[in-house]
Amino acid sequence: MKASRLAATGALAASAVVVLSSPAFAHVTVQPEGTAAKGGYAVIDFKVPNERDDASTTKLEVTFPSDHPLASAMPQPIDGWDVKVTTSKLAKPIEMHGKTIDEAVSKITWTAKNGGVGPGFFQKFPVSVGTLPEDADQLTFKALQTYSDKDVVRWIEVQQKGQEEPEHPAPELTLTAAGDGHHGSTAEDASAGSKNSENTAADTSAGSGGSDTTARVLGVVGIAVGALGVAYGVLAGRRRGDA
Repeated sequence: MKASRLAATGALAASAVVVLSSPAFAHVTVQPEGTAAKGGYAVIDFKVPNERDDASTTKLEVTFPSDHPLASAMPQPIDGWDVKVTTSKLAKPIEMHGKTIDEAVSKITWTAKNGGVGPGFFQKFPVSVGTLPEDADQLTFKALQTYSDKDVVRWIEVQQKGQEEPEHPAPELTLTAAGDGHHGSTAEDASAGSKNSENTAADTSAGSGGSDTTARVLGVVGIAVGALGVAYGVLAGRRRGDA
């Protein structure tokens, strides 16, 4: 009885931990593939988990920062999703690679063609962006997540220094210090980085196959050693019986 009560209590405690911690993992976030160096280009992923169990995510709208405009933003095509890039005129033109830029990307919208992101799944939306500002440590991207039941979750609350995380924080991209030769990086370099990440995933998969082979070999060796141990035990028993 005591054991069953302890097991039930443990199960309830584990469920409580999952319930309490799940919202923290349900945020829409943005992370670079590699690093996002100041003054360069980077491929960034907007990660969208589905926090609902009765609806699918069918649209993602990401508003780009207006205080540090990005002249270039090229989304990677995703099967099952339409994408629209919106640009706006800049109040103050910026210089980029010797050219004057008077407009920048203000919003990117992804719309599901079919089911979208179902319950229990997440989707990454990669974008090659640049040139990243040199006078900022992070960029804030406000996002709207729309569900199939028309419910909209607004991930637009900016994290204030020294305060608790808001309920619906806006995705924030942390920029790293500019490395040597960062000015030579281009959008093509960022795109190549995305392809390299795909190759790395393939290499990892191949490595997994190698690990499986090693595991099989070790398993066979283990069986052989076990068989030898059993044979030795039988022979030793017979010797004691003869004695």
